[in-house]
Amino acid sequence: MNEAEELQFARQLRLRLNRGLHELPAETTARLQAARQLALSRQRVAASSSVLATVGEYVHSRVERVRIDQLLAALALALCIAFTAYWHADQSISDLEEIDSALLADDLPVAALTDKGFDAWLKSSSASQ
Repeated sequence: MNEAEELQFARQLRLRLNRGLHELPAETTARLQAARQLALSRQRVAASSSVLATVGEYVHSRVERVRIDQLLAALALALCIAFTAYWHADQSISDLEEIDSALLADDLPVAALTDKGFDAWLKSSSASQ
């Protein structure tokens, strides 16, 4: 049988079954309806899932789709950010070390540097030069 013949056979079979459906005795129709209802009552009902399970399924589906090149790109970005933060902190510490060294090596006492009159004298002497 080719495909066209199979389709024709299926149409004829469907027509005969539909015609035969109307000719069934009422008792048989009632038994078929009862069997259908029983089968539907035994069918498992889809259980509602919790919000956490839904979130877990969502995250799991997203993680499965992550490719290795995306993971490596994210890792490289995180390493660059960490290195930049470390370098910036190191530069700040280096600048503070220079200031501390200059203050400790200077002949002036620390109290002179915090004196408001000394600050005014520095500003006036730098303006006069």
